[in-house]
Amino acid sequence: MVLAQQDLITVDGIPAHPLLVHAVVVLLPLAALGGLIIALRVTWRRRFGLAVLAITAAGVGAVPLATKTGNQLKAVLPANPAIEKHANLGNDLLPFALAFGVAVLLLVIAGRLADRERDAAGSAVRSDVDAGVTRTWRRVAIVAAALVAFTGVATTVQIVRIGHSGSSAVWQGVGGSR
Repeated sequence: MVLAQQDLITVDGIPAHPLLVHAVVVLLPLAALGGLIIALRVTWRRRFGLAVLAITAAGVGAVPLATKTGNQLKAVLPANPAIEKHANLGNDLLPFALAFGVAVLLLVIAGRLADRERDAAGSAVRSDVDAGVTRTWRRVAIVAAALVAFTGVATTVQIVRIGHSGSSAVWQGVGGSR
């Protein structure tokens, strides 16, 4: 099959889409696993929270690139219902990824502020002074942890659905009839 190379981003002659998709497929589920870990263990959140946030940001940032290159690739391929299904699913990933990214950011920030509350409460107890320390950020961190778990699982499920439809389209013979 010969592809028209107009406006198609390639890397050494290979369409960029299959290459960029791997950033999404690896980084976002890895970030979801990391998000679950930092949501469950406060000590790990303190230690690995920024790393998980960085992986999440890279994964979320790769989504629009994969989508754009996928749409470019779809435009040069013959019409195929399997590719259409894959493209429709792929176009829906960004809201999932953004929600997950915001949840991880909220968890990291709320977790840091909750740590400060915890430290302030500890020093108030040690000095026998009621500092009027609230538990607001600790509660926000708990809600954020639940959001990270929910959005991380939802994002990973969506990635699996998209990947399955894409691989099915490829293995069924893109543009051909089998």
